Amino acid sequence: MPRLATHAAGTLVPMTMTAPARARLRTFGIEEEIVLLDPAVLAPLDVAERVLAAIPPADAEGVERELLLAQLEFASPVLTGQGEADAALRRFRAAVASAAEGVGAMAASVGSPVGEGATSVREGERYEGFEGLMGALLPEHRMQGLHVHVGIASRDEGVRAMNALRPWLAPLLALTASSPVSGGADTGFASWRTGIARRLTTAGAPPAFADAADYDRRAAALLGLGTTTDRASLWWSMRLCEHHPTVEVRVCDAQLTSGESVAVALLVRALVDVAAAGALPHAPASAAPELVEAALWHAAKHGMAAGLHHPGTALMADAWTVVAAMLEHARPALAASGDLARVDAWLARVRVDGTGADRQRAALAHGLPALGALLRGAFTA
Repeated sequence: MPRLATHAAGTLVPMTMTAPARARLRTFGIEEEIVLLDPAVLAPLDVAERVLAAIPPADAEGVERELLLAQLEFASPVLTGQGEADAALRRFRAAVASAAEGVGAMAASVGSPVGEGATSVREGERYEGFEGLMGALLPEHRMQGLHVHVGIASRDEGVRAMNALRPWLAPLLALTASSPVSGGADTGFASWRTGIARRLTTAGAPPAFADAADYDRRAAALLGLGTTTDRASLWWSMRLCEHHPTVEVRVCDAQLTSGESVAVALLVRALVDVAAAGALPHAPASAAPELVEAALWHAAKHGMAAGLHHPGTALMADAWTVVAAMLEHARPALAASGDLARVDAWLARVRVDGTGADRQRAALAHGLPALGALLRGAFTA
């Protein structure tokens, strides 16, 4: 149920460096959803209110409750560069980790709560109504994501960017898959969060739209159907923000470390930038809704451990070949913003250490305590 703290991330600001590819730099915002766990068994703990109350007021800006009483969300202020993003996320995580420890909990940034245990929906008509809609699905509706807002000049530009980015959501998900464990056991999926989300009415990639008017007309037609109670309940993995001039990319799992969250956000900003400029091509067949959805399911299942659908060829290819193609398209925007080295370094680490899902599985092989140690250490790394 995202919000963007302080003000919109839609502003375009002058660049502070030479930028042959772009005259202006898009701002961005980051939303991190985190879960509060019992350190002994890694089950969710409904202590969000107590943790929020324990955070010093100076560190609490942008921190809010989420759907479940075991969750908190941080919505960053408008960001222009990686230094600001690093500082904002580290400050949030340090404050939450300390407050959680004070009430006997552990804060974790992971796509699913890991251990067995129930959690409740927060009070309020909107949230209680969602509980009624979900019925028996609700106990498993436990998931945390990383959402990235990228500034756009207009909603029509946002639709153009979304249409170009749709086929590339699957490799982005494969890179950021970080929810392999649920109920204390390996789910067999790299992103179990994606599987949970597919139970919602508008889960998955958005359709292609002709323009912003088409987006608004079709979004309005969904209201009142299934779990789409309002425009904020459009659960597409990418959407136009209703309150700020941004595209919100929601396909990624919550990331173990704040550094990974920032690197992902920088890549997403670059992808939106080149997509809006018509420089993120794909084979026409790759935009077919059945292929986009199948590619997302495949990425959620395998992460980077198997081939991926290549949007440029509409064929299966080695996962890192697909990621390399995606990065090649994003490279001009990353170079212009000064973020290329940061994103290259992150991808190099993923090649060596694996995705968040890979690292959690490796830890789980040594038992839940080892997984807990990974989650705790990564949260404030």
